[in-house]
Amino acid sequence: MVSICVAGALGRMGHRILELAAETENTTIGGAFDMPQFAGRELQVINREGMPQTITIGADVASEIAQADVLIDFTNADSCIDNVRAASQARRSAVVGVTGLSESQVEELQDRSRDTAIVYAPNMSLGVNLLFKLTEEVARLLGLAYNVEITEIHHNQKKDSPSGTAVRLAEQAAHGLGLEYPAEAVFGREGLVGARPERQIGIHALRGGDVVGEHTVAFIGAGERIELTHKAHSRDNFARGALRAAHFAASASPGLYDMQDVLGLR
Repeated sequence: MVSICVAGALGRMGHRILELAAETENTTIGGAFDMPQFAGRELQVINREGMPQTITIGADVASEIAQADVLIDFTNADSCIDNVRAASQARRSAVVGVTGLSESQVEELQDRSRDTAIVYAPNMSLGVNLLFKLTEEVARLLGLAYNVEITEIHHNQKKDSPSGTAVRLAEQAAHGLGLEYPAEAVFGREGLVGARPERQIGIHALRGGDVVGEHTVAFIGAGERIELTHKAHSRDNFARGALRAAHFAASASPGLYDMQDVLGLR
């Protein structure tokens, strides 16, 4: 049995993780918290027996985390780092799905992972993680004869651009091609940019409506184009992936992992 604590419990992802956790085998909810002004608020979820379960938003972050085995965090870059610090101090594992972390923040996750297991992934869906692997393999097979262009679409409330998933796709493509990221990347194009360099990887972000997430990697050659696309229809695949990652982290040795480790795709 794995007990989870959810940060940002009142957000869209946090709330959905709690709902799915309540109905998932071998999973219990040990804690939940959000911004301080929401302490004491109650959420209702339905458990495995079909009965309502009340979850109270905690007031003390450290206490909520200490009551669980694993912290799951989909909040924001700054809050996430504070929460992971609290988790590592309590010797609790952590699952981090926050995107837009700075280089120094990622380094802090690496430092904290010396004491506890941390799963850090920009996207926790099985399909997207297969897309990561396929992108690298196709890039390696096709080589520089095919130009790589990545397009991502998200809802109009998403704060960071490009998405963490698009960045990871670019990294995978670069690795397959033997290129450096972000040195060979271009983020959109405007004006008289001239001919496209052979080694360039294009990344383009679209925002609008309520799109959960869509990513396409296009390999464009002479006379043909290959496209790999993933479309998320709901947040459930991300939430289920986070729960799967929590079960992995609960029994993993200290270290920094990603969903490729969780899913056995290495």
